[in-house]
Amino acid sequence: MLRLAALLLLLANLAYYGWAGGWLAAWGLAPQSVSEPERVARQIAPERLQVLPKGSVAPGAAITQSAPAPAPAPAVPTVSVPAPAAPPGGVAQATQCLQAGPWDEARADALRVQLAPLPPDSWHLEPVEASARWMVYIGPLADEEAVARKRAELRALQVSFDRPAAALEPGLSLGRFSSEEAAQRGLAELATRGVRTAHVVRERNGQLSYVLRLPATDTRLREQLDALGIAWGDTPPQICR
Repeated sequence: MLRLAALLLLLANLAYYGWAGGWLAAWGLAPQSVSEPERVARQIAPERLQVLPKGSVAPGAAITQSAPAPAPAPAVPTVSVPAPAAPPGGVAQATQCLQAGPWDEARADALRVQLAPLPPDSWHLEPVEASARWMVYIGPLADEEAVARKRAELRALQVSFDRPAAALEPGLSLGRFSSEEAAQRGLAELATRGVRTAHVVRERNGQLSYVLRLPATDTRLREQLDALGIAWGDTPPQICR
C-alpha cells in the first residue's frame, strides 16, 4: 500500500509540472497566460489613445466657462420718518392712567363738586354695578356650639361650607350664587345629599357705585389734583388695572 501511495503521489506531481509548464497545452490543458502579448490583445481601440502635454485640453472635451456674476440689485432708497415735533412750550410729558374708588352715590356727588376746577376731559366718574347675590344658608343658629354641631354633620355628609356675611352670623353658607334660580338648584342638589335644614337667602342687594378715572395724568394735572385737598381715605388714586 505504501508503494502504491508513493507511486500515485509521483504521478500527480508529474502531471502538475506538465500542466504548469505548458507541456499539455496541445491537449487544451494549460494555465491562462498573463504575459504581455495577451494583455495587448485584450486592449480596446488602442489607436484612439493620445498622450497630450500637461495643461492642454483634449479635442471634443467640454470646456466649462465661469458664468458671469449677476449684476447687483439696484439700491432701494431709504426714507427716514421724521420724529414728531415737541409741542410749543417744551417737551411732552409722560402720562399715566389713574383710578380711585369705588364710592357710593353721595360720595360721587361730592367729588363732582371738588373736581370741577380740573379740565373737563381729564377725569370721569364711571358707574360700576354690583349685582345681587344669593346664598344657600343654614341659620340663624342658636350659638357657636350649634354651629360646631352643624359643621360636624356637614363633614359627615361630605358637604363643603363657609362663613356667611356678618349680618347672618351665627350660621353657615353652603354656596353663593348670582341668581335666585341658581341658588334654588343648588339647594335641591344638597337635599339629595341629605341636607334638610338649609334655605335660600339674599346675601347682598344689587348696588351702584362709582370709580374715578383720570386717563392721562401728567405732572401738572397731578399738582392740580393735590391742590384740591381731596380726602381720599383708604382709596387713593392708583394706576389703572
